[in-house]
Amino acid sequence: MNFKDQLKQAGLTENEALVYQTLLEIGPKTATTLAKRTGLHRRLIYDITDRLIKKGIIGYILENKKKIFSASNPKRFSEILNEKQQAIDSIMPNMISMFNQEISKEKQETNFFKGIEGLKSVFEDQLNYKEIFIIGASPLAYEMLDIYFHWFDKKRQKNKIKTKIIFNKLAKNQKIKKIPLSEIKYLPEKYSSNLAINIYGDKTAIILWKKQKPIAIVIKDKEITQGYKKHFELMWRLAKKG
Repeated sequence: MNFKDQLKQAGLTENEALVYQTLLEIGPKTATTLAKRTGLHRRLIYDITDRLIKKGIIGYILENKKKIFSASNPKRFSEILNEKQQAIDSIMPNMISMFNQEISKEKQETNFFKGIEGLKSVFEDQLNYKEIFIIGASPLAYEMLDIYFHWFDKKRQKNKIKTKIIFNKLAKNQKIKKIPLSEIKYLPEKYSSNLAINIYGDKTAIILWKKQKPIAIVIKDKEITQGYKKHFELMWRLAKKG
């Protein structure tokens, strides 16, 4: 990356960077000289120097009624960044408040997650809620993420997050380890599937457990989640304890 590109990253436009770099290289000069050295029209040079003066990046003196432009100390860039940061800090509380108000509005969101890391993101989001209801929990989940679920369940237990889980008989035969703060029931093996539904807060996560590229669809919608919650309650009544 050349010097002019670095100046652009610091917040200058293409032409502003060119003029400032030229002043650093050749020292104080008139608009006419700058126009010749940069190839920019003299009228454009005046527009650019006006903007740079307002930013405090260059200054000028009058000599024989002509403006002689010169580059300011490069440390001015740090001062500009600090001023911008202070301005951002001053309005941040209002921006956060407006953002939180927007989040609190009832609206539907659907997000797709792929792979092991994507599924971990889905489960870690569940740690922000008080209860988790799971339909069709798959023993394949523990086979794929055994160490991770050991951490997840410890974290869930620490946060006092309860869960109700509906496994199928196949999972019972595989002797799923004891899961803390959980109630577990079972459905007949014929209902076995690698598809699981996790219900928490106003979200419903539909998870397809498979060794190659597992996927999850997370829907944030109060009415949809209430519908799945009623479905869970019905299945919970039909399911049997181990």
